[in-house]
Amino acid sequence: MLSEEKNRQLTQVGPGKPMGELLRRYWHPIAGVSEFDARATKPVRLLGEDLVLYRDLSGTFGLVDRHCPHRRADLSHGMVEACGLRCNYHGWRYDETGACVEQPYEDTAHPELRMREKITLKAYPVEAKGGLVWAYLGPQPAPLLPDWEPFSWPNGFAQIVISEVPCNWFQAQENSIDPVHFEWMHENWGQRLRGESGPYGPTHLKLAFEEFEFGFVYKRVKEDTSEAHPNWTVGRVCLWPNGFFLGEHFEWRVPIDDENLLSVTWKFNRVPREQEPYVQASIPTWEGPVFDAEGRWITSHVVNQDFLAWAGQGRITDRTQEHLGASDRGVVMVRKRFFEEMKAIAEGADAKGLIRDPARNVRVELPLMERADVTQGFTKAEILADPRKRMLSTTYPFQAGQPEWVREAFAEAMGLEVAEFTGLGAARTPAGSDA
Repeated sequence: MLSEEKNRQLTQVGPGKPMGELLRRYWHPIAGVSEFDARATKPVRLLGEDLVLYRDLSGTFGLVDRHCPHRRADLSHGMVEACGLRCNYHGWRYDETGACVEQPYEDTAHPELRMREKITLKAYPVEAKGGLVWAYLGPQPAPLLPDWEPFSWPNGFAQIVISEVPCNWFQAQENSIDPVHFEWMHENWGQRLRGESGPYGPTHLKLAFEEFEFGFVYKRVKEDTSEAHPNWTVGRVCLWPNGFFLGEHFEWRVPIDDENLLSVTWKFNRVPREQEPYVQASIPTWEGPVFDAEGRWITSHVVNQDFLAWAGQGRITDRTQEHLGASDRGVVMVRKRFFEEMKAIAEGADAKGLIRDPARNVRVELPLMERADVTQGFTKAEILADPRKRMLSTTYPFQAGQPEWVREAFAEAMGLEVAEFTGLGAARTPAGSDA
């Protein structure tokens, strides 16, 4: 268990807080590029700060203070121009650096005052990569936005899923270094949710946790595997500081504030070999619901089950009341590293895992169990003959709420019949056909 003071250090993300200052040293995904095909502005709350993300008519993204410094109007209702964002209240216009570049009345009636030169709107750097929009809220010079290898994989269909979850980011990130929860939550409890009563799935026999440049790796041996299995020889990545990399997808737990997080998933599916070469024109972004129409937690999909577990610990879990076991060695390692990093940056050191050398930032590799799958792919016959490959290639089991238009695009890319995943048995709602 932790003291109340240490629990606060791990969970408070606002400006000036030790964890808030650490997390501001990293780029965070906050939206999908494709969201801006249908909108120009998006209100964003990030690390306790209220902001607005926009894309102007030239295609430039900006991330600025939510409120205009003139009369505090809400800029999420502003108008994008060829350059920048214009306040809809009195027309003051700002560019992506936060400079006020136009004040229509003042510029006309009193140009000699040059008032706009004295006005600055808080603004943060924004970049697009992998179909995601990323923000950096920290000190300059900013590190490079990591060019993770999966963002360059060819012949694949990617999609982005975004959800707001009512709990602190850190209990979500601890899930990324907790392999045993897969056995109980996703296998055994998931079985009960399907109306089945047993037997339980294979139990964990052995765990290992290792740190590397970009985070931690957890490894495991279960009753149905051995130390020759990639689960032990390669393992899964708890991506520093707030991500999870499982080979064919990333998950990020982006702090909205101390009591809410933005779950951002980037999912890749290699198309069948018969569909190659395939080039995806745009990566779809969709919002994944957390609750059903009656306000109950959705538990039919893998990530939705995680949401329930995280939030079930409370908005901010009370770690003074916990009792850790042997399976929590990874959790202890991660907490220890965060305390060390908060202390280090307070003393002026650079943060863990930052990339500043452009030569280093090219298709950056992470430990990957399925490298052959994503580099070589499979035929349709191989996919349809294997139950797991078939499920992953014809449904979306990770999160509920996938829109029909995304399923249709997925079916077209895969050249297979795609259906909605219900988590309760046979999939339904065909979209597309075998081709």
